[in-house]
Amino acid sequence: MEEEKDMVTVQVNLDITVESLKTVVANAKAVAGKDDRGVYRVDTADKLGEIISQFLMTADFQRFAADLKNYN
Repeated sequence: MEEEKDMVTVQVNLDITVESLKTVVANAKAVAGKDDRGVYRVDTADKLGEIISQFLMTADFQRFAADLKNYN
């Protein structure tokens, strides 16, 4: 079991491709589905944040951030 880590929410601006954004929005809508009125009830901005956070955790962002070569 993975050790619990202290987390903090950071509001930032970042660059992603339009295609990546379209993919997250489409997938978030597909998972949420439409309600009985045909409306999607999903906050795609929050979902994007969740997806990016999950990626950073699984891709070991801590190791990447610790490497001074990545700051040039």
